[in-house]
This record gives sequence, C-alpha cells and structure tokens, in this order.
Amino acid sequence: MSEPRELPFYLTNTLTRRKEEFVPAEPPHVGLYVCGPTVYSDVHLGNVRTFTTFDLLYRWLTHIGYKVRYVRNITDVGHLVDDVDEGEDKIAKRARLEKLEPMEVVQKYTNGFHDVMRLFNILPPNIEPTATGHLIEQMAMVQRIIDSGFGYVVNGSVYFDVPGFAKDHAYGELSGRRIDELLANTRDTEGMEEKRSPLDFALWKRAEPIHLMKWPSPWGEGFPGWHLECSVMSTKYLGRTFDIHGGGMDLKFPHHECEIAQSIAADGHAPVRYWMHGNMLTVNGRKMAKSEGNGFTPEELITGNHKLLDTGYGPMTVRFFMLQCHYASTLDFSNEALQASERGLERLMAAMDKLEDLKAGARDDVDIAALEQRCYDAMNDDLNSPVMIAEVFEGVRIINSVNDGKLVLSTAGIDQLRRLMRAMVHDVLGLKAERDTSDSDKVMDGLVQEFIRMRAEAKARRDFAVGDAIRDRLAGLGILLKDTKEGTTWERA
Repeated sequence: MSEPRELPFYLTNTLTRRKEEFVPAEPPHVGLYVCGPTVYSDVHLGNVRTFTTFDLLYRWLTHIGYKVRYVRNITDVGHLVDDVDEGEDKIAKRARLEKLEPMEVVQKYTNGFHDVMRLFNILPPNIEPTATGHLIEQMAMVQRIIDSGFGYVVNGSVYFDVPGFAKDHAYGELSGRRIDELLANTRDTEGMEEKRSPLDFALWKRAEPIHLMKWPSPWGEGFPGWHLECSVMSTKYLGRTFDIHGGGMDLKFPHHECEIAQSIAADGHAPVRYWMHGNMLTVNGRKMAKSEGNGFTPEELITGNHKLLDTGYGPMTVRFFMLQCHYASTLDFSNEALQASERGLERLMAAMDKLEDLKAGARDDVDIAALEQRCYDAMNDDLNSPVMIAEVFEGVRIINSVNDGKLVLSTAGIDQLRRLMRAMVHDVLGLKAERDTSDSDKVMDGLVQEFIRMRAEAKARRDFAVGDAIRDRLAGLGILLKDTKEGTTWERA
C-alpha cells in the first residue's frame, strides 16, 4: 500500500490571524521557541496544557521529517508579582517567605517542573536556557535598544519608549491592541513616575538595597525586565529571525508584544515568522489559575485531593483529555469529561494490545492507506488532534473487528495498521497505558521521589490528610512507601 500523500503543513499564525502554510526559513531545519515556566511554585494543569500543546507540535514536526531545534526557557529572575514593572520578584518573594536562597527556590521548582513534564510524557527541549545564565547578553540587547533611541535611562533603570516606537512601528499588531486605546485605558500608577509613558516597560530595573536578586550593570545594580530574557535567548539559539514562537494565550500581551518591539528596536527586524498560542484550560468557565483556587497540582490530580475532583486521574488520562480539544480552543474541565477520557484511553490501549496478535488473511477488507491519509490530513491541518483521534478510533474499530473475525486484513495490511497506530498513538500523541512500566527505572524513581517530596512537604505543614492521601493513592498504583530513620523509600507491591 502506498505511503500518505505529502501534504503541506498549515498552522494558524497569531500575527496574521490566518491559517498559513508552514515553510521554514532553512528547511529541513526548524527553530521553535516556547516560553517556559517561572519557577517559584509547582506547576498546575493549566500550565501542563500549554506544554502539551507544544509537545504535540514538536512531535509532529519531527514525525514529518523536520530537524527541530526546540528551545524552552526557565524564568529564574525578573518576573515581578504583578506581571508589570512594580512589586517584588516572584522568586525572591518565595525565597523570603520560605527563608531560602533564591536559587534554592529555583532549583526546587525546576526539579519539580521536570518531574511533572516526565509524568505527562512531555519531551524535553533541545536547549533549556535560564534568564540568569544570559545576563551579559541581556545587557548587550539593552544597550542596542538605547543606541537605537528607543531606550532611556532613569535613576539606574532602563525603560522602553513605547509611544516613540509606535510612531513608526506596529506596536500592538500581535494582540490587536491600538496604542491610542491602550493609552486611554491606562491610569497613573503610584511608583511609576520614572516612566515617560505608562505604556513604557522596564528593560533593566534598579534594585533596592533589600532586593535579593541583583547584578552590576552599566546603569547600576539591578535585574533584567521579564520580557527581555525571551528576546535574548530565542535569538541567541535560533537566530535573529526564526520560525515559530509559542506560548499561552495570556502571553500575547504584553509579553510577546514587548518581545517583538525589543527585537525590532535592537536588531532592526521582527524576530518571528509564525506566532502560535495555545488556549486556556478552564474550570466551570473560569481560567484555571492558583489565584482562582482551581489550579490542580499533579499531587491533587493523582490523589483526587481537591474539592473539585470526584476522584484521582492518571496523567495519561489527562493528556488524552487535553488532546481531544484543538489547541486553539478553550478546554473546560469536568469530572465527567475526564472519566470519559479514562474509558476512552482504556479502550484505545486494549486495542493496541490486540494489535500485536492479529491474524492475517488473504485480502484487505479495509483501505488502511486511506485511514493513514486521513490521519495525516488532520494533523497537517493546524494540528487538528481531535479529528486525528477520531480517525485513530476508526483504527480501534478495525482492530477489534479483525480480532473478532468480522473483517480480514492481509499481512501487509496488518503491518501498515501497526505502523500507523504506533506512530499516531505513541510517537505523535505521546500516549501510553497508565500501567505502562516500559520507562526506565531511573524515570520511575524520579517520579516517585517527586511524590515523596510532596508528601514530606504536606507532613511538614502538618497536613497529614494530604500526606496519607498520597501514600494511599500510590499504594493503589502498586507503589508502597516505607518511612525509615534515613528517609522514605519505595518498592513495587
């Protein structure tokens, strides 16, 4: 049977608001940058949806033959509490509250982030740079912006002149904001008197004496602005113009808008050819977020220890749930939807098990090549994973029918069906059975150690109900914890 037709890959470009054929600047190489986490707390499932979206993109681009350099950053300085230019650094605040060094906070939550990514089978990027590891490059970009006339220094801080930039450039084009509307909707804010305009944003902030995270610069001791790091790290590793920049929908403004302005001011041209944004995960129609009290942590997800959860859910069930919705659509959480996903995943994995033992016949009752083509058509149409999953379940129907003797496939047909289902289910969707133990012992140990850490933290804050729930849920998964004087160990039941 023939291979699928080679079709172009179409992606919705946020900048143009159109679905466009994706043509990399230097095929077969693709440069992909995704905004990573600010590591001051545990990630929640809203974050996981964003990283699952770009994991799907990375997997698909790789599957169809591109050589992808995937860069995803770690924000370990400069992200202030109010997401603007005033207030305390989120990491420094957590360090002060927990009486830790800021880099202890960074390491703790970076480790936790990596454990969560492995838990949901999200592939690691090729490069994972940190903001603090690129301070020299950030200072150099600030100086280029000052030299271009779009940056100005006030009392040791450096600000970007947004109205000055907007006179000759399309500031607000990505997010659809108009400069006059932004100005009309902006009110004077105490502590922002240094700025020429309330729309201006910090490239470098002067640090007060009590500030925990600060470095010497040509303008005085301080720290970089939040938007600066992504402009620097994306272009350092992917070139001053690269293919795809991704992130959550909430980053379009101001973060990504400011990135574009910074790069144009510093280097004379826009940095990104295709902008891609994943939509939110909501709960009862409200954005999932820590501040809303509806942001589930992996601990709460698996144990079911949250007021909005009827029970615990496995990570592959949640991944499957997320992939059944197009990345650009809002996905609303419900226990009913997750329970349906749990049943669907079980049915899919049961069929994958049967796939290995199908008996060949003398003919092909089904055109597997046509099924394969439909899977490729769906994914090449802006990563339409819901449609592709529907086609995969057509594959499930074929597997069950052949297994029951209701349909016949030849040896060649069965081989093609096996290749297709393995590629779509495991390689592209990144799904595996919840009970799958094929991962290395090192990965398994890392995941269990993360839950041991969560349990220890719960016990330290005397939340014994959570600690017991973690132990009991792990026991239900066949993992027994043993508390000793030296610490907690684990073994399979």
